[in-house]
Amino acid sequence: MDPIALPTQPDTFPDQAASFALDGPAGKLECISDVAERTEARRGTAVICHPHPLQGGTMHNKVVTMVERALRESGLDTVRFNFRGTGASEGVFDNGNGEGDDLAAVVAWVRQQRPDDALWLAGFSFGSYVSIRNTVRLGANALISIAPPAGRWDFAHLDPPQCPWLVVQGEEDEIVDPQAVYDWIDSLAKKPELVRMPETSHFFHRRLMDLRGAIKHAVHEWLPPLRG
Repeated sequence: MDPIALPTQPDTFPDQAASFALDGPAGKLECISDVAERTEARRGTAVICHPHPLQGGTMHNKVVTMVERALRESGLDTVRFNFRGTGASEGVFDNGNGEGDDLAAVVAWVRQQRPDDALWLAGFSFGSYVSIRNTVRLGANALISIAPPAGRWDFAHLDPPQCPWLVVQGEEDEIVDPQAVYDWIDSLAKKPELVRMPETSHFFHRRLMDLRGAIKHAVHEWLPPLRG
């Protein structure tokens, strides 16, 4: 889609799937929002972060879209967005620093539109690093981390989230070392719920539906109340 055609900064949270641009710290941020079925809708919105932009990661990644589906089917409205320099988002890659500010800009818009909603964050690979790194400062109510790249990025100095937190790790991940993830989790005073998925690669090839089920099962007890 031509980025010029994207509606800019909606005044309200769209009531159906929508593409739009938000004002970010480095220029426009390309976003997609979606809404849960009315009868299942919960008082919560999830913001989802994608993999490494310089390695082909975008908000259209199959793992990202499956995470979005799992959370939407659980009753949360969702927002995906492209980090700076990705797709129609303006700016250039900033090694996770500016990307955290991009996430903060999207969260600020969500909170403006949905001030009473619980805020959930989710991310895959590099996107999980960005979301974990910013969970405390953004005051998120829950966090989902898929294949967090421990050992590839500096996780030693992250401020550990205190909210409900799920980590899903494929045991045959060829990009993120599963043992590095397990060792990092073991080092934490407050540990996330960990789901180890056997015979599963980094991109969950042929296991995406299993990923969907694992997320829905794990977060069921954390869900906010129905919108009513």
